[in-house]
This record gives sequence, C-alpha cells and structure tokens, in this order.
Amino acid sequence: MNQLPQKPEILAIGSVLWDVIGRATAHMRVGSDVPGRITRLPGGVAMNIAMTLTRFGQTPAILTAIGEDMQGAELMAEARQLGINTDYVYRSADLPTDRYMAIEGANGLIAAIADAHSLEAAGDKILRPLADGRLGSTDAPYEGAIALDGNLTRALLEDIATSDLFVKADLRVAPASPGKAERLQPFLNHTRATLYVNLEEAGLLCQRTFDTSQEAAKGLLERGAKRVLVTDGGKPACDGNADGLVTSCPPEVLVTRVTGAGDTFMAAHMVRESRGASREEALKGALHAAAIYVSGDTAK
Repeated sequence: MNQLPQKPEILAIGSVLWDVIGRATAHMRVGSDVPGRITRLPGGVAMNIAMTLTRFGQTPAILTAIGEDMQGAELMAEARQLGINTDYVYRSADLPTDRYMAIEGANGLIAAIADAHSLEAAGDKILRPLADGRLGSTDAPYEGAIALDGNLTRALLEDIATSDLFVKADLRVAPASPGKAERLQPFLNHTRATLYVNLEEAGLLCQRTFDTSQEAAKGLLERGAKRVLVTDGGKPACDGNADGLVTSCPPEVLVTRVTGAGDTFMAAHMVRESRGASREEALKGALHAAAIYVSGDTAK
C-alpha cells in the first residue's frame, strides 16, 4: 500500500527569484563606478530562508510563483538540488520569473531593486495547496511553522491574517525590506504571529524613530504585537513578548555581504526554537548564524 507523502514541517511563502548582486570592496556613493564581482544566485526572502533551513538539516517547502521560462526552470532545478521541496510551487506560462538586483560596497548596501511583480500578480494562487487538501484545508488547517515574507501584496497579507487556513500555523513574518514594512500592519494584532524586523522597519511600523532594538521591541508590543524580534546590524538585538525582553549582541565580524542576512537570522532562529532552545539561546544562536553569513562563510 502506497503511503501519502509526509507534509513538510516548515513552509516558506513569498519571493523566490534570481539575485543579481554586484559587490565591490571599495566604499561607494551615488554615481560610483568601481571594479567588483557580479553574481547570480537563488534569492528572495522565502528562498533565502528555505536555503538556510536546509543547511540546518530541515526540508522546507516553498510556496511561490515561478515562471515557466528558462530562468524559472533553472531556479526550480537549483532549489531541488539544494534540498528544497518544490512540489507546491505555482508555475505560470504568462508570468516571467522574478529578479532582484543589488549593489553592495564596503560601506554596505548602496541600492537595490526587487522585481517581484509576478509574485504579486499570482496572488492567492500560490496558497492553493493550503486550501485544496495537499497541505491543509479550512476543515484541517496546516499546523506547522510558516515563514511569510512581505513581498506579497498588502491585500493578500490582510487576507492571510484573517484566513481560517492559517489559524493553527506558527506564523513567522518578515517585511522583505523597509520599503515594504508597513505591509505587516495586519499582523500587529495577530495572536499567532512573530514579527522579524530591523530597527528601521520597526520604526516604520510604529511611525516613530527608535534608538535601540529594546525601545523598538517595546514600541511594537505596545502597538499590539504578540512577539517581535528586532535586529540592529552589529548592535544588540532584542526578542520581546509578554514575558519581557531578551537582548543579545551579535559577534563582531568583517562584513563582506549583507543581502540575505536578515533571512538567515530568521531561519536560524526558527530552527533553534523548533529544537527546544530557550529564548536566550535561540537569539544568540541566530545572531551567530547571521554573523557567519555576513562574513562570507556558510551558517551552520
């Protein structure tokens, strides 16, 4: 008798695309023209999270939109090779595979453009496996962990925040970028959502400026958030919930890349908590993984 395939324990929902990253060792400003390296790698918030999860021994599934073009076929093959479950991806013949382009210098991210229009156009089609019985349904909602990114439209995020399909899930939500932070407003009062934001994103959500991650965590909790994790680059990060605030300092490392650091932090934190780590241990371990990542090594 054939057994039904086991449902994945972790889903990454959101952007899966090609990252085109130009990196230079020089400090840069507007108009800089310097030598460097240009790479194309699988990226997007959901993909970055999924890739980190696989490095920690997990087998996540991605829910996203990928075109049926050549770039889409290459991206699907790369994801499978990395150990990511692609069985539930929405493929479209009409939508091209999304892309992200960034310029990074020795002084950090200079500029970036995220072309996630196909993901936005696909809308709730990417969520069909959660409704048609493959991963869940309204009668039997998915009960595992979900990493959700803010590259989805505000309307779709609002639907997810109130949908019966997500009432039993452990929702972990990230804004994708400061420019999309306000899309997470529907999750500020969500009873099952944990928000992962940086200091700037926390300020945008609260419509004020914060000096520290502790202040930002308090501000978000006051706005109704159930739980928040706020990072601040090389400065202390904070985990805040009704039980109080926990802070930890990231290790000092030489920064060689920044794109994907927040996604690495989020995935590492999810894995450590799933293995029973305390809040202090999970925060410290996630910061360590992110530090290794930005130094150019691979998080373990």
